Amino acid sequence: METRVVGPLTFTIDFSIPLYEQIVEQIRHAVARGEIALGKKLPSVREMAQNLKVNPSTVVRAYLELEHDGLCEKRRGQGTFITNSEEKVQKIKRGLAEEALNNFVHTMKSLGIDKNTAQQWLKEMDWQ
Repeated sequence: METRVVGPLTFTIDFSIPLYEQIVEQIRHAVARGEIALGKKLPSVREMAQNLKVNPSTVVRAYLELEHDGLCEKRRGQGTFITNSEEKVQKIKRGLAEEALNNFVHTMKSLGIDKNTAQQWLKEMDWQ
């Protein structure tokens, strides 16, 4: 894995996973965590591609997927911007949380841990 910085964003690149998927997921997580503000301009396709050392079409594909999700919007002649809609960001955050919870439940089941035990352990976790 490699770490690369593009403007205010830091990407961890794993070459065993499609690059456009990693760009999409890392931008989704950054927005969900509040690291990218609503309405913030994303780096240009060229800048992102050069700094990540990927083909510009990879970045275009990632931005198109983010646009399709409603997380960003393209403004002719200005670039690509994160949505101004807190509702859309909350929807993305909820989806990411549900994915993490589904993975957690699957892991607990595969370890033979029942729901009550898993819930108790979660309550005992330090969330700091």
